[in-house]
Amino acid sequence: MDTNCPIGFFDSGVGGLSVYSLFKKILPYENTLYFGDLKNMPYGNKSKTELLQFARMILDFFKEQNVKAVVIACNTSSANVYDIVKSEYDFKIYPIIQSCAKVISNMNFKKIGVFATVATINSGAYKSEIQKYNPNISVVEQSCPKWTNFVEGGQIYSEECLSNIKTQLDNMMCYNPERIILGCTHYPFLKPVLTKFADEKMFIDPSEIFVKFIFDDLKKSNMQRISKEMGTEKFFVSANPENFVNNASLFYKVNKLPSIV
Repeated sequence: MDTNCPIGFFDSGVGGLSVYSLFKKILPYENTLYFGDLKNMPYGNKSKTELLQFARMILDFFKEQNVKAVVIACNTSSANVYDIVKSEYDFKIYPIIQSCAKVISNMNFKKIGVFATVATINSGAYKSEIQKYNPNISVVEQSCPKWTNFVEGGQIYSEECLSNIKTQLDNMMCYNPERIILGCTHYPFLKPVLTKFADEKMFIDPSEIFVKFIFDDLKKSNMQRISKEMGTEKFFVSANPENFVNNASLFYKVNKLPSIV
């Protein structure tokens, strides 16, 4: 495989930029593509059939772009479609939940909480993947159906967001978790509000674990780009490019409107 081929990233919107931005800091020489599926956002309330349809559409597009790998920077897609699509394409696919679970299971905690979308919680993916490696860990899962929209709508400092986060956190803390996984790539963007009610150390951002996993695997597989020229980046959306740029500006600088696919 040509190591100059790009790596694709996808999510329902700007949430995947929490993974993408960290990746670009560590591997700035890689050529990258990012796809935000704003037409079908949010993913958290979609059926497995719908999520599979969306994922195949995006992966087919990335195949046309001759990618060498694709990063599923979306917990909901990772939970619901990865096991189905992983053998359908001839490039490597990195899923966030499955890639992070082994590391999290070795953190020596007895009880871990998970905040995630309805679809991710219904899949039970975090619990099953973590307990696959460490069955002694108790995993408490809780859906936060409004959080993605707070991020995508630029409402993270609104009274509604503040109230909702406090309620969700109070409910979770009744179970006395030692740490809480932010199990949606949108959720790390809510840390400024979450940390009003709990210590920042309480929260695990899988993005950091995930990017290190990808870095190590690319190196081990001799897939890292050899050139030391800065990599190119292109952004694509299924709808609303202006909204994407506006919402992304809080987290990552997108210099021009994405192309609509």
